[in-house]
Amino acid sequence: MPAYQFTAIDGLGKQKKGVLEGDSARQIRQQLREQELIPISVEPVEQRQNISKSTWFQKKLTAYDLALMTRQLSVLIAASIPLEEAVKAVAKQSEKAHVQRVLLSIRSKVLEGYSFANALQQSGRFPDLYIATIAAGERSGHLDLILDQLAEYTENRFAMQKKIQGAMIYPMILMLMSFAIVMGLMTYVVPDIVKTFEHNKDALPLLTIALMKTSDFIRASWQYLTLAGMGGIILLIRFLRTTAGHYAFDRIILKLPLFGKLSRGINAARFASTLSILTQSGVPLVDALKIGAAVSNNWVIRDAVNLSAEKVTEGGNLSTQLERSGYFPPMMVQMIRSGEASGELDLMLSRASSMQDREVTTFISTLLALLEPLMLVFMAGIVLVIVMAVMLPIVNMNNMI
Repeated sequence: MPAYQFTAIDGLGKQKKGVLEGDSARQIRQQLREQELIPISVEPVEQRQNISKSTWFQKKLTAYDLALMTRQLSVLIAASIPLEEAVKAVAKQSEKAHVQRVLLSIRSKVLEGYSFANALQQSGRFPDLYIATIAAGERSGHLDLILDQLAEYTENRFAMQKKIQGAMIYPMILMLMSFAIVMGLMTYVVPDIVKTFEHNKDALPLLTIALMKTSDFIRASWQYLTLAGMGGIILLIRFLRTTAGHYAFDRIILKLPLFGKLSRGINAARFASTLSILTQSGVPLVDALKIGAAVSNNWVIRDAVNLSAEKVTEGGNLSTQLERSGYFPPMMVQMIRSGEASGELDLMLSRASSMQDREVTTFISTLLALLEPLMLVFMAGIVLVIVMAVMLPIVNMNNMI
């Protein structure tokens, strides 16, 4: 039964949007009237998706949406509920219209005879890892087990993503506060205080003179500084969107003392968990490596993994290629080597993934504990310099009396 997206108005004049299934748009309008809603527009989901693909504002499935729907599907399929009914139930459970639209479109494809993996692929909303894992589960006849593994994977990735984002919030707040305080002092406080010293500028300390000139420059040129800063940010973003810019940025990140180690750790954990679930699902190693490369957000590491895939195709060992790249932890490489030797690569990859997740979590906590006092010291240092520049002339005047 096809799905339709509707826009309607209730008795209070509020607009409502959602997705319903019916034989025709006319039947959907009748259902809406029975619910005491006034239909404004009713469009087939497929038509709506084709329109939205040509716009900049197409809503994507978030990591949370993906993790939630995968877990719900896993539970329903494990309870022996047919796939199309499980997808319909998850769609009804969702409170987001675009998620409902995607799921009901997938259900329509499944009812037409498409495999679940093909339906996911045609929607254009799911990553290659997700589609390949589902396809492997359908081939093996163990979709329930694969969905359970996939649910755990998506939940772990979402938790790691939130952890990293949460760890960056406090340093960013401190940085913005530091900038705001310094700008406030330089544009409002310092000019009023140094007015008392203008009659004797020649006798002022060098630090005070430098502070006064800096303050005058900021007050006189703040518009140009703002425009220059915004222009610089726009140019930087445009440069980073180019291939050369992206590679240059990724190389710099990997060479930074602390953040380079963090980037390597995050990408190693993501690579290990991706490769683990794919190999456990029965995906060939070379195909799993290509998907694992695409999952990495660092293009330098992505190229290293793609090179490893080529070498494995030629008969090389995965552990040897990863070790040569220099971007993966020695312990993880050793565990992969052990898995290759014992024939239990999927098991060792799973253990390596868990180990890397723990190491990344610990490193983030350590880095955050180090950054907080450093930023506070930096902020205090700037304020101290400003205070000294203001106090030195006062001390000199007292000494002259």
